[in-house]
Amino acid sequence: MKVVVIGGSGLIGSKLVTKLREQGHETVAASPSSGVNTVTGEGLAEALKGASVVVDVTNSPSWEDAAVLKFFETSTRNQLAYESAAGVGYHIALSGVGTERLLATGFFRAKMAQENLIKGSSIPYSIIRATQFFEFVKGIADFSTDGNKVRLPLALIQPMAAEDVASAVGRIATGSPVNGTVEVGGPEQFRLDELVRRGLAAYKDPREVVADPHARYYGVELSERTLLPGGDARLGETRFDDWLSRSASQTQPTKPLTTGAAAASNQAKGPQR
Repeated sequence: MKVVVIGGSGLIGSKLVTKLREQGHETVAASPSSGVNTVTGEGLAEALKGASVVVDVTNSPSWEDAAVLKFFETSTRNQLAYESAAGVGYHIALSGVGTERLLATGFFRAKMAQENLIKGSSIPYSIIRATQFFEFVKGIADFSTDGNKVRLPLALIQPMAAEDVASAVGRIATGSPVNGTVEVGGPEQFRLDELVRRGLAAYKDPREVVADPHARYYGVELSERTLLPGGDARLGETRFDDWLSRSASQTQPTKPLTTGAAAASNQAKGPQR
């Protein structure tokens, strides 16, 4: 079948495109760099010709409250309208675990608006909410640094490798629409401070990580379980220490997504996808 991956040049999108092509699916990696712009509509009609499935793993180029809301609302409305015209039968979007608990930030308000537009459409869908990615642990530290100290709240997190996110999205995209939400996460839970401390140590980063009950996560006050998926989440297999051993010598992104999520492109700041 033909699958169009919107945001196909990003962290998750590029991995997903590779996996789908390896499975024999005709896969289009759609992004502004390939002439497809979901905000203006440029290139969408051509990209969607003959498509059975559309997977949206885009991210906003700006995280300012009004801009990020405009991006996700405009992009999603355009995708759904063009998909309806093209006869696309399945829409998937990557979102973030805990979105409804993180609405103090403009990013998650925008993601909730995106989810609601998809739910209100006539197109069968699956919304995939992922936990934070291993790839953005350093970005969490950078955002939470005060001098030489990284201050993080007393909260649990269940992060996962981007490779596992892409695998989960691929499985759901090649299955049947659930017309609901699926949560995906990593195989282990950590305290936020423990996760970041281990990550920085692997990169020989000298910053001190401090567990601070008054600290916030990208401006959001967390409870212990705000960032955790539910008990029926589908879990990836990659463990953090194994991922670190393979990745510590590589350059890592410094700006995370939403849970998520989310997950993976040009954001200026904020939590994942």
